[in-house]
Amino acid sequence: MATTVGTEDTITDLVTNLILLERDAIAAYESTISRLSDPALSQQVETFRQDHLQHLEVLNQIAAETGADAPAEGDMKQMLTTGKIALAGLMGDGTILKAMRTNEEDTVTAYERASSHPSALPKTLAFFQKALADERRHRDWMQRTADML
Repeated sequence: MATTVGTEDTITDLVTNLILLERDAIAAYESTISRLSDPALSQQVETFRQDHLQHLEVLNQIAAETGADAPAEGDMKQMLTTGKIALAGLMGDGTILKAMRTNEEDTVTAYERASSHPSALPKTLAFFQKALADERRHRDWMQRTADML
């Protein structure tokens, strides 16, 4: 399911939706870590989860600065992101990582769009670009690793 995050007119709506997206991603990472059978894969996925936690921390700071809402939990999309992982868990680690790669596509798309939002301050745009680089790294690792399994 393609995301619309990053198409918002206001920076406050964008930040709120990025917070929701990050919360959903963190839940999906937790689900993934609990289902992977290979401890080395789980350890790498945990480092990516830490990136998402850091993104969430920065987004909460931006929310405070801009007056954006900072939801304390994810939204209904969380059921889709974690549900995909649960189903994939029935088929093994490679399928789980492929499901996570599709989740990462949404975060990559969202941060690509956010990186050029006209209302964002330069320091906010710099954060969006850093987060985009992280998301691309996560997505690419998921794809490469899934293809090897």
